[in-house]
Amino acid sequence: MNPYIDIYRDGEKIREVFLAINQISKKLKNPLKIMEVCGGHTHTIMKYSLLQLLPENIEFIHGPGCPVCVMPRGRIDHAYKIASQKDVILLTLGDMIKVPGSFGSLQVARSNGLDVRFIYSPLDILKIAKENKDKKIVYFAIGFETTTPMTAALLNRVIEEKLDNVFFHINHVLVPPPLEVILDSKDCKINALLAPSHVSVITGAKIYESLLDKYHLPIVVCGFEPLDIGESILSIVNQKINNESKINIQYARVVSKDGNLKAQELVDKYFTLRDSFYWRGLGEIPHSALRLKDEYAKYDAEIIFKDYLGGIPKDEHKGCICGEILRGNKKPLDCRLFAKACNPQNPLGSCMVSSEGACAAYYKYGGVSNILNQTK
Repeated sequence: MNPYIDIYRDGEKIREVFLAINQISKKLKNPLKIMEVCGGHTHTIMKYSLLQLLPENIEFIHGPGCPVCVMPRGRIDHAYKIASQKDVILLTLGDMIKVPGSFGSLQVARSNGLDVRFIYSPLDILKIAKENKDKKIVYFAIGFETTTPMTAALLNRVIEEKLDNVFFHINHVLVPPPLEVILDSKDCKINALLAPSHVSVITGAKIYESLLDKYHLPIVVCGFEPLDIGESILSIVNQKINNESKINIQYARVVSKDGNLKAQELVDKYFTLRDSFYWRGLGEIPHSALRLKDEYAKYDAEIIFKDYLGGIPKDEHKGCICGEILRGNKKPLDCRLFAKACNPQNPLGSCMVSSEGACAAYYKYGGVSNILNQTK
């Protein structure tokens, strides 16, 4: 038995906690609308059919915690333009290669003869750079606080090994700022948060203190297994019944209040806040993303290739409601394109592309034949 996984998938324990939720939720004065911020939580909820175990007065609302999903078309256009330049090898992680931009996806760029590659670890770039010293190696770096330390570690190695052909297009974003935008919106009905766990491993649960102070709502840092979800919901329900608002670390086997201090120091060494960053579905959000510090400008692809990039367009696919899904205003079944014109083989929006996207979760685990009947 794996003590870190098997116990959290135990059917009897899951049954017990959801029975407890159904019983105690009868004491709730108002409906509970929980935003699960992380796309990984969305996939667990759908994979294990947890929606069917909830009482009618508890609802999950999908959040913006999918780094591929929140990346706007304009940033993908940047990557495409950079990849189009002479002697460039553009590298990025997994799902990012499939997200459509104005010129097509990076996968299309590769099929058109451009040297675009996906990697499993940023440190793989060191080998590629050494094997291609006559090329400009550009890393299209994405992710929330979870993956930022890996980019910082790569830059640290690049500097140590004196590699002068590696450049960084930084798209690292932060969790709290978009949540403030969503919670500040006049039509927001969210009254509890399921906070992302992998982010919290790096940052610690302390990054949610400002949200707690401002909005006075329960926040639970939750693991990715079905029992984790159940225990976190139960914690939120108890807080609501007792008229409490606090941060609870359900995922205490991995997450602490202060997080990984070494990783935080490495990030602080190389990165600083951007004045603003444009998010898919959320628009411009001040101080919501990172950039390289000025002293590392010679590694910054946005500076090196600035003559080719131009402005960042704000338009997305007109029929896609991915932006509304990321804001928590809509769900995949509300989209008229879902499982029809938009599917994993032909994704029109990033929520269908990403392995953490809400549309991908609904498509994979919701039963496509049933979905098609529901959306006719």
